[in-house]
Amino acid sequence: MEFLVGWALWIKALHVISVIAWMAGMLYLPRLYVYHCDAAPGTPASEMLKVMERRLLKAIINPSMIASFLFGGLLLATPGLVDWSAGWIWLKLALVVFGMGGLHGAFARWQRDFAADRNRRPARFYRFANEAPTLILIVVVILVIVKPF
Repeated sequence: MEFLVGWALWIKALHVISVIAWMAGMLYLPRLYVYHCDAAPGTPASEMLKVMERRLLKAIINPSMIASFLFGGLLLATPGLVDWSAGWIWLKLALVVFGMGGLHGAFARWQRDFAADRNRRPARFYRFANEAPTLILIVVVILVIVKPF
């Protein structure tokens, strides 16, 4: 894994780019769900939102999450880059894997519900869900930049 040391800055840049793309999608998709709640099933608006949600998930959110995990994993494997005795890295990993990964899975499940006209949640639910990625993002950025523990 020593060869990764020379590529660490490039890998880090690609990781940041993919995380930004992932977050952009994760912040937009639940907003589409809010709008979708106001569209009656079968209407042109509902059908258009189904296409938008599917494309956002399949073309942007899924690939950028995979890239985030790939480049993040390469950074974790780069010798000397991570102090594994520090607590911040473990909390960051838990928030990314279980927090963002869990939200990603929930957002995908909700997309399938909307696609099948099976949504049973109100717009207010999705407004709250829209805040969750932002809260995780704030904590993760503070952990990575400040390294408080």
